[in-house]
Amino acid sequence: DAGTASALGPSRNIVLKLAALFSLDAFAGGFVVQSLLALWLFEKFDLSLSEAGVFFFWSGVLSAFSFPVAAWLSRHIGLINTMVFTHIPSSLALMLAALAPTLPLALALLLIRAALSQMDVPTRSSYVMAVVTEVERAAAASFTSVPRSLAAAASPALAGALFAASFRAWPLLICGALKIAYDLLLLMQFRH
Repeated sequence: DAGTASALGPSRNIVLKLAALFSLDAFAGGFVVQSLLALWLFEKFDLSLSEAGVFFFWSGVLSAFSFPVAAWLSRHIGLINTMVFTHIPSSLALMLAALAPTLPLALALLLIRAALSQMDVPTRSSYVMAVVTEVERAAAASFTSVPRSLAAAASPALAGALFAASFRAWPLLICGALKIAYDLLLLMQFRH
């Protein structure tokens, strides 16, 4: 909003670029929200509710354990490299899962994705705080988060339309492709 934008000083341009990139990432993620992923698994592989519960439990556990790993990794290869070099394999695993012929293979690929896909969350926040002045931090956090939320809200409707039109693998493929585009743009613009 205008108040938040005016609270940004010397870091305004970098925050605007980051907000745009983070919005692309969030828009991509909206294609594979958990409910749509469950629907895809039910329809493609006839996954049972109990199997889905177990899968999403382990998916959540792997995501949670990835946070401290991301912190360790970022100390060794940097924040941007951690975001990109964990996110791209995660997106490739998602795209391969969309094409997987069997349930065990799809679930294995999705668990690999779960172990890697959230490593950018703590590193993204750390990066934003590192590139702005101390007085800009609250405004920068707000300005990069609100557009992300709005972007993430738009894509599930598109994914639902693709599912309804029997293009069931497309949301996963689109999500992966857009996330890879985000990662490459992030790497090109902010790796220094």
